[in-house]
Formats: sequence, structure tokens, C-alpha cells
Amino acid sequence: MKDNLSKIENQFWVMAAQDGNTAALEKLVSLWQKKLWKYVFRLTNDVHASWDITQQCWLEIIKGLRKLHNPKSFKAWAYRIATNRTIDWLKDKNKSQHINLESIEVDYNQKDNDLQVKELVQRLKNDSRVILSLYYFEQLNIPEISIALNIPPGTVKSRLFTAREELKQLWEKYFNN
Repeated sequence: MKDNLSKIENQFWVMAAQDGNTAALEKLVSLWQKKLWKYVFRLTNDVHASWDITQQCWLEIIKGLRKLHNPKSFKAWAYRIATNRTIDWLKDKNKSQHINLESIEVDYNQKDNDLQVKELVQRLKNDSRVILSLYYFEQLNIPEISIALNIPPGTVKSRLFTAREELKQLWEKYFNN
């Protein structure tokens, strides 16, 4: 019930901001700023770049908000913008290359499985990192991810499967010896 109320509230703020209500836009920013920053940080692992990218996202969101036809799709649309800006940054910084897993030391004594999973997610290819972050950390559903990445739902499902397999292989390599 609370989740449905927050969805309705979010749609209200979007519609009010589309009508030019600056207080509604400020509320929308306060609701989404931290979520978008965390998502971008998960993909870049760079605090300063994450803030810069998030600010770029907000400029794009504010410019395009009136063109958003369905306020219900704001979440997926905002994550699409964040994903695109982050991928651009990763390409510019030549971070789209695979990490040499052999050169990275892993703390096998880590007790917190969540930290281990987050660490492994950082080692995935960009596509896998994006899809897992959207699905598990940002809790977007398949249709929302489809909108966010501008790909068909079937492709989302296959990429999600591939990313899970990649994560599983990394887990087995480093933690099931």
C-alpha cells in the first residue's frame, strides 16, 4: 500500500513540475537525487564523476520533463537518462574494457555477503553491471528496464540471465574454492 501511495505521489510531483511548479520540481529532485546518484556510483565507482553525471542527468530531465507523456514512466525514463550519461562517461574514460580479474586481490575472509556481491558486481562487464543494478539495486521491473535501456522486454530477460550467469561464475571462482 505504501509503495502504491509513493507511486501516486511521484506522479503528482511529475505532473505539477510539468506544469511549471518549481516547488514540485524541487520535491522531485529531493526524492530522486540520491537514488540516481547511488545508481550512477554503482556503475562508475567514482564519487566525483557520479555527482557530475547526476547533475548532467538533472539538466536533461528538467529540459525534457514537459515532453514526458506518461508521468507513470518517470522512474524508468530518469534511469534511462542516467544509464546513457554513465555509459558515455565510461566510454570517454576508457572504462568499458574488461578488468583483468587475475590482477585483483579478493579478501576471502570477508564476512558480509552483500559486500562480496557488490564487489563482484563492480567487476562485471558494463552491460551486466547496468542490468543487475537496475533490477536488484534500483528494483525496476522488466518493463521499466525495457524503457530505461530502450530494448525489448525479451532482451532484458536474456541480458539479465547472462549477467546472473557471469556473476555466478565470478562468485564460484573467488568464493567457492
